Amino acid sequence: MYIYNLLYNRYGDLGWWPAETPFEVAVGAILTQNTSWNNVELSIQNLKKKIDLNPEELLRLDIDELKLLIKPSGFYNQKAERLKIFSKFVSVEYSGDIKYLDRFKTSDARNILLSLKGIGKETADSILLYACEHPIFVIDKYTMRMFNRVGVGWPEKYDIFQKNIMKLLPHDLNIYRHYHALIVENSKNYCRSKPICEGCPIAKICKKTILNK
Repeated sequence: MYIYNLLYNRYGDLGWWPAETPFEVAVGAILTQNTSWNNVELSIQNLKKKIDLNPEELLRLDIDELKLLIKPSGFYNQKAERLKIFSKFVSVEYSGDIKYLDRFKTSDARNILLSLKGIGKETADSILLYACEHPIFVIDKYTMRMFNRVGVGWPEKYDIFQKNIMKLLPHDLNIYRHYHALIVENSKNYCRSKPICEGCPIAKICKKTILNK
């Protein structure tokens, strides 16, 4: 929790994930694959100007129009297909309510999402954590980069990172949400691929910083 506290003292509660509904969270999680959140916001704004953002409305939307609306997110052919598949799944299996996944154990809900085309571990866990209130820690490139720079030395494999981080933390939904958001924010500001160590709230414990002195 030491790193968490350092980051929280700097940034506070970031109010992440920004969305009006659980389904919007899931749409954002799918769209954010291989792109920046700024691009995702543009795509979601386009969608919300055209439709009420729910599974039924998205399913009724013409596929070519959907591609055009989400074009800012990149890979729009693939993502349009994935959004259609996901929307159909939620509509048919859960009567349009993604929160139905709350009724399953986290591991079972995760396996259900991973069975869908285009839903990988990071996307599934983002949906579970932020849309469905399952306490599971989301791993991304920022998390692996930051923890390896402070010297944990874990192999950069999703499940290993997730297991090790969750061992270090209380089993708490809000802490998982806050911590993931804090890591992303600090990575955008300081812990970039080419790090800016001066001013970073965790610089004093970061091996990368020590080696560069």
